[in-house]
Amino acid sequence: EVQLVESGGGLVQPGGSLRLSCATSGFSFDDYQIGWFRQAPGKEREGVACIGGYDRRTYYRDSVKGRFTMSTDNAKSTVYLQMNSLKPEDTAVYYCAADILGYNLYCGRTYYSSWGQGTQVTVAS
Repeated sequence: EVQLVESGGGLVQPGGSLRLSCATSGFSFDDYQIGWFRQAPGKEREGVACIGGYDRRTYYRDSVKGRFTMSTDNAKSTVYLQMNSLKPEDTAVYYCAADILGYNLYCGRTYYSSWGQGTQVTVAS
């Protein structure tokens, strides 16, 4: 059974940093695409950063490029999202998600079937 558990959220001031972690079990990173998503109140869940595709490349949505970095630690079966220069508009519940690896990299929520419970990130002064 695929399981994902996020942690590391919290309250941070604008310009600050947070590192989210997603502890995984039940699958191998070699066989799955993995993504970080977020959902703000009243908005749809959107892909923030994803790793996948035949070449294991990484996708970032434009609004987080240069500020967020997604990484994996295979030995710990953990996925990270390092978030720097945080802005109030980054406030959302952040989710980790996974699905079977395909040839192409997809970072849309409909392409992921296993989800964590989410962790709240609030950027405010």
